[in-house]
Amino acid sequence: MGRVENKVALITGGAMGIGRACAERLASEGAIIVITDVIDEVGMSAVDAITRAGGQASYLHHDVTSEDEWIKILQQIRQLHGRLDILVNNAGIAVRASIFEMTMAQFQKQNAVNLDGVFLGLKHGIPFMAEKDGGSVINVSSVAGLMASPGLSAYAMTKGGVRLLSKSVAKECAALGNGVRVNSIHPGIIETAIWNKMDANPEGGENQADVETIAELAVPGGILGKPLDIANGVLYLASDDARYVNASELVIDHGLSA
Repeated sequence: MGRVENKVALITGGAMGIGRACAERLASEGAIIVITDVIDEVGMSAVDAITRAGGQASYLHHDVTSEDEWIKILQQIRQLHGRLDILVNNAGIAVRASIFEMTMAQFQKQNAVNLDGVFLGLKHGIPFMAEKDGGSVINVSSVAGLMASPGLSAYAMTKGGVRLLSKSVAKECAALGNGVRVNSIHPGIIETAIWNKMDANPEGGENQADVETIAELAVPGGILGKPLDIANGVLYLASDDARYVNASELVIDHGLSA
């Protein structure tokens, strides 16, 4: 028996990076995976990889900023599986720009994905989870939600918001006795494609982030994290091993924020 055997898990932004690693890790421990994303071809390839490895997975197109799409996605999961046990609110974007140079459109788009998307997942996902035996929500924040991040200040605002939103909703769920735990997870410097998508003006000649150099300079020991390092933490929070872990943040950053 796997640690999350036959539990239904929805992972937003699950086509690549941390989200894909979470999908693969949970599937390896018996979960039935629903990956959602807006990059359909890559999402389907993630599903193919899971099924080839003997897991169960499906893919649905999903803009997490749309309330109508959240309602539709959860209806589809209800039709497919009849329940939802694990929700990983992973979808997110980062815009690297000075607060004095960032446009309002960039600011609002980042807020919409990183905060509105989590809000909508909590609002609509938790009541569905509570219909059965409850479950576990893991909201992917960042060490940027715990410490100052110049050049990423608006991103840090969204990730700090995810942290306190998680804690507050966890207490609401506990008061209701609905059996749903809510925690946040805070990756440090992890080797994913997000580092190459941060620049607000990628045509402006700025160099892409060298994540290995950033890790060498910032992380104690200079160690760069892997998506699997975060996925292992998500597996723990999703499993019954974490039955008494609620309204907490799991920091996985090799001491960066210490």
